[in-house]
Amino acid sequence: MNKETKGMLIGFVGILIFSLTLPVTKIVLGSFNPHFIAFGRALLAGLFALVYLLYTKAPLPAQSDLVKLAVIALGVIFGFPILTTIAMEEGSSAHGAVILGMMPLATTVIGVIRFKERPSLGFWLVSILGAGLVVVYALLKNSGSFTYIDGLLVLGGICACVGYVEGGELSRKMSPPQVISWALLISLPVNLVATYFSFSAVYWSADPFIWTSFIYLGLFPMYLGFFFWYGGLAIGGIARVSQVQLIQPFCTLIAASLILGDRLTLMNMVFAFLVVSTVVLSKKMLVKRH
Repeated sequence: MNKETKGMLIGFVGILIFSLTLPVTKIVLGSFNPHFIAFGRALLAGLFALVYLLYTKAPLPAQSDLVKLAVIALGVIFGFPILTTIAMEEGSSAHGAVILGMMPLATTVIGVIRFKERPSLGFWLVSILGAGLVVVYALLKNSGSFTYIDGLLVLGGICACVGYVEGGELSRKMSPPQVISWALLISLPVNLVATYFSFSAVYWSADPFIWTSFIYLGLFPMYLGFFFWYGGLAIGGIARVSQVQLIQPFCTLIAASLILGDRLTLMNMVFAFLVVSTVVLSKKMLVKRH
């Protein structure tokens, strides 16, 4: 098995974990406020990360890597969870799945800019087409208007992609579990304070299923999923392994249907397919490194 195939298989496990984030968030929002969910799940993941780092006696990150870890924290620990959780308070997870279908393309574009690659004209045209499809979908779903929910999802997706690119690159130097663990640890004080002020005593009486779902958000998509995702990106390369994200919209749509009873509408499936198709095309376009 070559490195690209191995990286894609490992990354696939991470994507399966991530694909349940929106439906499970929607479940927890029935009992908890979005700020507690976003900060609380990061706090929970941070505590697991602290235990992991102490148990493995992981070396301190190099000073030159602290900025990268901060960027990762801003992207995948604060930006994506906060923005998407607020969006899910009113939006549907099926709708979010289609909007976030642009993430593989965004990951590639950010990687191109970050690592000074030279994309072809075709690459940029396909990127614009993909973005246009997402805008059209949002307009059709919202009677001709682009809502703040769509804006939150787009910004959240961009935040995640920035964290993916930086984390995937840093995982070539540092083990993937250490990358996400250190990012969680440096953000732990903020998450501790924010969780304290957003928590309500009535949450203790929430259904055990709600708490189980909350723990899932903290342990899996916020933490363990990155073991596989960053590992896959580091082994197989960002450009190649990011293609695995293509299946995420469909996995989320299916999960939303099974868990929440959301209808698998023809419009959702068609636009998910069209957005994914633009990502496939973008991967075939020439990109040269300087």
